[in-house]
Order: sequence, then C-alpha cells, then structure tokens
Amino acid sequence: MPEYTSLRIEPDATHPRIARLLLNRPERLNAITDATPREIRQAVEWAENEDAIHVIIVEGAGKGFCGGYDLSAYAERHIEHPCQQEKQPWAPLEDYAAMKRNTDDFMALWRCRKPTIAKVHGAAVAGGTDIALCCDLMTVAQDARIGYMPTRVWGCPTTAMWTFRLGPMRAKQLMFTGDVISGQQAADWGLATLAAPPAELDAETLKLAVRIAGVPRSHLAMHKLVVNQIMETAGLAQAQTLATVFDGITRHNPEGLWFRRYAQTHGFKAAVEWRDSGRPIPEGDEARAQIEAMPPPAER
Repeated sequence: MPEYTSLRIEPDATHPRIARLLLNRPERLNAITDATPREIRQAVEWAENEDAIHVIIVEGAGKGFCGGYDLSAYAERHIEHPCQQEKQPWAPLEDYAAMKRNTDDFMALWRCRKPTIAKVHGAAVAGGTDIALCCDLMTVAQDARIGYMPTRVWGCPTTAMWTFRLGPMRAKQLMFTGDVISGQQAADWGLATLAAPPAELDAETLKLAVRIAGVPRSHLAMHKLVVNQIMETAGLAQAQTLATVFDGITRHNPEGLWFRRYAQTHGFKAAVEWRDSGRPIPEGDEARAQIEAMPPPAER
C-alpha cells in the first residue's frame, strides 16, 4: 500500500472493490496540511489504477471528518506563506497559484473515473467541506456538523461546489451567514445522499458502496462523465477561478488582515469566537485602525 503523512488508502477488508481513503490526523481533527491536497490526489490516482477497485469511500479518523485547514500557525504567527503574505505589496498570483493547486488536487475526487463517497461524521467544516463536496456522493451522521464559517471573514470556498450541490438560494444562505447545519438538515436539503444514526453510518455507507461496486467500471465512468460535463457546461471551472481569487482577497483586505492581527494578539481561538458569534466584523477604516493598535507578537 502507498504511504502518506496525512492519510492512508487501502481496499476494504471485506469488499475488495471498495477503497477506503482515511484522513488520518485525528489528533488535529484531520486538519489539512500543505501535504494533504497532494496526497489526496496521489491516493485517488492509485485507486484509479487498481482495476479491482470500483468505488472510493473518503472518511476521517477519530472524532470527525475534517476540521478544515490547519490555520492556527498561519493566523497567530508572523510568517510568510504564499497564502498569507504580510509583505507589501501582496502578490495575488502567488496566492492564486498555491490555492488553485489545492483546489485542483481536491478535484481529483471529482475527476476520478470511479465514484467517490464522502462519509461524514463529527465535523466537516471550512476546507474540510471542499474535500467532502468534491466527492460524488455524501453520507452523513445525523448529528454531523457541516459548514464554511470563514465566509464571515478570512475565506471563500475555492472549490465553489456549494451552489452546484445546494442551488443558489441555500448556497447564499450558508455563505452569507457562515452557519453550520446538521447532517440531518444536510440530507433534508439535498446536500447529503443520506443521513443515518452515528452508529449506523458506516454500515449504510458500505451498503451504498457495495450496490455501486456491482456496476461495471466503464458504465460508472460514463455516467459520472455525463453529469460532470453538465456541471462544467454550467460554469464550474470559471466559478472556481473567481472563488480562488476572492479567497486570496478575503485574507489580505482590511477585514482579513484584522482577523489575522486579532488572532496574533489574542489567539486563534478568540478570533474564531468573534467571527462565529455574530458580532459585526470591523470593516474598512475601522479595521485599519484596530490593525494599527494591535502590533503582531514576535514569532514564537
């Protein structure tokens, strides 16, 4: 089996036509590292090249599916990174190239000729939803938590999948509020294929995967390509380009810089609590004034 730093993939123990791709950083709620997107692509490519495999289940180890990008270091520390630059002027094309590469890697799940199923328990939030929504199907625990809270400040979902999965009104509702919905609500809205009690989620997901795995690989690939082509024709690639550009802007405009400076001064947890509380986010000149009043701490 191939070996990775943030995940693992192998055939299911009892159903060799099904591969299990496990996000495997449970101590960090499977948070996304710089290596994770590339490793997802590599794992998917491995499964594509295994003729015995017909379906890929993507799941998370430990308490949840994926808590998003591992951002605390970028938010709290004064470090340069292609996706968080304090130097002036900001280099947007460097930011775009780095984030677009991540998006393209997550989209390996969508492009793969074999069906992919995200099995979500616990939290699938922020960047974790990019992974889940790039899968073809999504099964969820009824008590799972799904959402993209950084739409309130410091983020824009680069895969742009919310509208294609939910429709424009529901997508706007979640993007405008940054709210998190339950797994049951996700199923009721049509975001998830099915919702199950937590203890039954794996069995229900496996039942669905086994049913799909009995179909010839060629048929699965053709059906998937037809549906994907409709999404492409509807403008998926263009939407991802715009969303990835906007994601960089949200991290470098006055509001985004305020969020990072607040995290540097008060800690990432405090910044997230403000973001998610519903309190107004400082904007424009107010944000600039607070930035000036909160010098970043020395790098630890």
